[in-house]
Amino acid sequence: MTDKVPKGWKRVKLGEVAEIIGGGTPKTKVPEYWNGNIPWLTPKDLSNFKGIYISHGERFITKLGLQESSAKLLPKGSILLTSRAPVGYLAIAKNEIATNQGFRSLVVKNGYDNLFVFYLLKNNIEYLKSQATGTTFGEISGSTLKLLEFSFPPLPEQKAIASVLSSLDDKIDLLHRQNKTLEKMAETLFRQWFIEEAKEDWEEVSLGDSELAKIIKSGIKKFDGIKIYLATGDVNDTEIQGGEYITYDKRPSRANMQPIEFSVWFAKKGGVKKLLMFDDYSDIDNIILSTGFTGLKTTELSHYYIWCFILSEEFQEIKDSFVSGTVQPDINNEGVKQIMILKPDKETLERFNKIVKPYFMKIQSNKNQILTLEKLRDTLLPKLMSGEVRVSI
Repeated sequence: MTDKVPKGWKRVKLGEVAEIIGGGTPKTKVPEYWNGNIPWLTPKDLSNFKGIYISHGERFITKLGLQESSAKLLPKGSILLTSRAPVGYLAIAKNEIATNQGFRSLVVKNGYDNLFVFYLLKNNIEYLKSQATGTTFGEISGSTLKLLEFSFPPLPEQKAIASVLSSLDDKIDLLHRQNKTLEKMAETLFRQWFIEEAKEDWEEVSLGDSELAKIIKSGIKKFDGIKIYLATGDVNDTEIQGGEYITYDKRPSRANMQPIEFSVWFAKKGGVKKLLMFDDYSDIDNIILSTGFTGLKTTELSHYYIWCFILSEEFQEIKDSFVSGTVQPDINNEGVKQIMILKPDKETLERFNKIVKPYFMKIQSNKNQILTLEKLRDTLLPKLMSGEVRVSI
């Protein structure tokens, strides 16, 4: 964070930019306070939230619950900032909304653009975290937030900067939603063909030891240069959200699984959904996976049938039923071999592949585009917020 103020900008305390409002929780033992029509957020609701605007979380409260607690009804457009556990989750209220006490929300005043303030805070998350106090978990108070000072351009420039950044986020959000739709289409077809209309003469075979798929053994070949190491923590659902560059000589001990063409992967740990898939168009040469994943070598014929099964909620439930161990409950290879799956006829698998493979090729293409747009946004964000790059008005 720099104190240098670009020409035409001014330093302003957050308390002058926005009214800062805390939240509260109605008594959970009073049923009359809950399941109303007022959306009520906790930090957990934002833990995997990738967008900008949010309309509701998991829970709703009643008007009576709002009146009898410290929760406040925030207007549409309020910036929702988590102030503890952890500091720094951000969203903008799509409609009137309330939060628990883990938030310090900002109702932006006239003369300031709420979307610009959103990106300003997003660019200063680490600084906000550094201002938190507390021994058990860090918390940034409302009084501290009010005194934090940032550089602000005139309102038209605020709006122009926010427009540049939000146009990138809008495109990223569109691609994410398109991928969800394509994945849903494939899952729907899988359910119809292989569950609802499954043929009686299809035999049951082992998921991990059959003509459809076999468990991939651990081990990687020595390599030159660097590769990207993906631990299970770097994957959320089917999205890669992290990774670490490694060399062969300085790799983590768990970096010992090599993705191969026509393979699907899932986290061994119970209760989590972390899935990866590699087809003949995937980048397999530059990636090493953690031994926290179980890999299945599929065939060109069975690949998308197995992948759609792994994607299904039924698989997650079955996997969890085979999880064992107390220190680190996970599924072992013997457990995977005990999972049974129908073996459809060749003609049905060929027809299924022909339909769904283009879906997943498009999903991969969208993911590549998302990465490019995110890099561009993350490069532009600090430059625009510091005035290093100016937007013509």
